[in-house]
Amino acid sequence: MATEKKSADFLKQGGILAIASLFVRFIGLIYRIPMSNILGEEGNGIYAVAFEIYDLILIISSYSLPLAMSKIISAQTVKKEYKNTSKTLQVGMIFALISGGVFGGVLLFGAGIIEKYIYPEYVGVHIPLRVLAPTVLIVAFLGVFRGFFQGKKTMMPTAVSQVIEQVINAVVSVVASYLFMKWTIGDTFNAAWGAAGGTLGTCLGAAAALLLLVFLISIYRPVLRKNETADRTGHVDSTGYLFRVLLLTILPVILSQTVYNISGLIDYKVFGYFSAQSGMHTVDIKSLVGVYSSKYRVMCSVPIALSTALASSMIPSAVAAFTEKDYNHLRYSISSVVKFNMIIAFPCFVGYTVLGMPIIKLLFSSNYILGGKLLVVGSLAIVFYALSNVTGGALQSINRMSLPVIHSAISLAIHVVIVVIFVKYTAFGIYALLVGNITFPIVVWLLNLLALKRHIPGGYTQEVLKTFIAPFAASVWMGIATLFTYEFLGLVTNSNVIRTLISLAVAVPVYFVALLLLRTVTRDELVEFPFGYRLYALAKKLRLMPS
Repeated sequence: MATEKKSADFLKQGGILAIASLFVRFIGLIYRIPMSNILGEEGNGIYAVAFEIYDLILIISSYSLPLAMSKIISAQTVKKEYKNTSKTLQVGMIFALISGGVFGGVLLFGAGIIEKYIYPEYVGVHIPLRVLAPTVLIVAFLGVFRGFFQGKKTMMPTAVSQVIEQVINAVVSVVASYLFMKWTIGDTFNAAWGAAGGTLGTCLGAAAALLLLVFLISIYRPVLRKNETADRTGHVDSTGYLFRVLLLTILPVILSQTVYNISGLIDYKVFGYFSAQSGMHTVDIKSLVGVYSSKYRVMCSVPIALSTALASSMIPSAVAAFTEKDYNHLRYSISSVVKFNMIIAFPCFVGYTVLGMPIIKLLFSSNYILGGKLLVVGSLAIVFYALSNVTGGALQSINRMSLPVIHSAISLAIHVVIVVIFVKYTAFGIYALLVGNITFPIVVWLLNLLALKRHIPGGYTQEVLKTFIAPFAASVWMGIATLFTYEFLGLVTNSNVIRTLISLAVAVPVYFVALLLLRTVTRDELVEFPFGYRLYALAKKLRLMPS
């Protein structure tokens, strides 16, 4: 019971970050609909490739900074080395300036080379890449500040800054995409300029979030000074030492995340290369990649983002437990986040399988048939990405930083072979990318799980019945009720909008009731969910949970 209470704070903080991530992804989904329709499939293809390249540069330069800063600051705070935390913040900003500046320059001046020699099938991709270049530096500083606050076990600054970032991003992306395409009508690179409008929103959104965090850090400075005064350890590491610690903490994360994200770039290259070899026109290649990225991957990114947020929220608590050798708390932290993830991932998987086509048709005006089929066939990946994210975060928390890298590299090697075989030797076409997208996280998860069992003292075993079987069973009942509702409404109306919205409205309470009837969560677990006390009050009123 003490362990559960001790974990309550990190679950609440994880809930805050999960809600923010859900809201951010919802905004992202909403603005991608008009932007996708403005850009067309060719523009979406260019936008997707540009963003995969940008993501890779971001990962190498700064994407791992929040996690690394969080891990270091958390360990220092447990030891009450408050002067060290302030010094680490300073070193983090120096690191951000160097890494963000260098790699932002690489993207700015190397965009033409990247297009000419690596992605010639995606003509025009150099334009959005150059617009994205300043964002690399901005996001580097964002990562330092977010990681600092997360290391202090407060997710609110990260959550609020993410929401502000996405709101600005959404407005600017849609408006700029429209205006850039309007201003360049008749230009050979019209679709590429439209994609550049979308990337401008990313840059300005990140800048707005950075301004907020700079303001919050300035407000927090008196607290920092007070803690420094109260520091009785007298321990302050040198700048060089902290820089090395930060670099050594970041490097395995960089390698791991690089391997994770490079799979998308490899997929686009393999598909583009072999499709061009078979005679497919470059416009058709970009269009198919556009459907895959703007419909399937965008829809799957929403629940996957929640798992990433929960994994991030787990790290400070898990690091503290590991540092204090409280292995019961460590195991509880990991198992709780895995369970919470499955409660989210399974209904998303089943819901997309049942209503994938109607949902895509509801949201997108073009090529919704292919987009819907991709979502129906490939939604299983959501479950395994959730599992691989959490188990990878758990390994990083117990100082096994190299293992997620090795596991991701093994999975990537298998992934490349699978994608090449299915693209080159089968008639799967764009569906070949789904096969790789599903198998990749499965291999990573299994390898991560075996490593956790080996390296956590006393071992690690994930409870199965209430973590996997019960949420899946509840999701199946939800899927049956949802499909029945959609088909029944078809007898009354031909409106896909009405049928889909009502079916989704039915899905939520059915899943909630089924989850509780199967005794999937306890009272203590439920109240730690976002809006948990309200959910518990409702469950008690419906007599679905004992007092």
